[in-house]
Amino acid sequence: MKFAIYGQTAKPIVQNIVRRLFNLFQKHDNTEVIFEEQFYSLLNEQGILEKEYETFGTNNPLTSEVDFFISVGGDGTMLRAANFIKNTDIPIVGINAGRLGFLANVQHDNLEEHIPLLFENKFKRSKRSLLSLNCQPEENNAFDIQYALNEVTVSRKNTTSMITVETYLDDEFLATYWADGLIISTPSGSTGYSLSCGGPIIEPETGCFVLTPLAPHNLNVRPLVIRDNLTIKLKVSSREKQFLVSLDTTTKAVDNDTEVIITKAPFTVDLVEFPTQSFIKTLRNKLLWGEDKRN
Repeated sequence: MKFAIYGQTAKPIVQNIVRRLFNLFQKHDNTEVIFEEQFYSLLNEQGILEKEYETFGTNNPLTSEVDFFISVGGDGTMLRAANFIKNTDIPIVGINAGRLGFLANVQHDNLEEHIPLLFENKFKRSKRSLLSLNCQPEENNAFDIQYALNEVTVSRKNTTSMITVETYLDDEFLATYWADGLIISTPSGSTGYSLSCGGPIIEPETGCFVLTPLAPHNLNVRPLVIRDNLTIKLKVSSREKQFLVSLDTTTKAVDNDTEVIITKAPFTVDLVEFPTQSFIKTLRNKLLWGEDKRN
């Protein structure tokens, strides 16, 4: 069985998780490990790897011969992980070394309980849709990542003034939002930035997206759920010459004449869920869903 391992830091808790992973792998024959190249360099600087390993990266992409992709970190690490996976169909195991860990749902305390279940095929795949971004003119497409697992956001830059976001669905005019910005969220991202701005919580495998305005000035505007096969086109105007476009964890400033076109990516990514886990349980445990001191 072949594992690809990725992280963004080599802080002590991450080092501890990597050591424990190797202890678990040693109990199974024919286990291979490869590392993301920058994470590999960080671990080598700490001297915790006893031999050399193969690496993968932007110029050396993963192939479908990898059985599992293990993301070590928080939800931000998981969001980056999706861009390594793309259409390879490799399932992602998220080990939480951060705080909330809504996507990275394997708590590091439970590592020894959950990881052996991969070898026993005792898990299920949760298919997650992604957003694909196309900016016109094309020179504004140079983002560090290409697909968003959580959301694409347009927002104001270097100003306290609102921006206007002219919004079209399949070229039909929807509305002009007067706001600090607009979030286009996947179901996976509905528990993130969109939720903080008043958006709905959506079951992860639902075929829809959510448009959630940021602090809208037109008070009759509310978050909108749309089917996920629509093309969303945004035209932004501002007192500044530029506005910000964000794909999950990466942000870029683009000129006001830029058209932002958002569609559903042509593939999904699979997140691993173990028998004791589910979206509903995560809602209760992480977001304290329905918690009441009277209960």
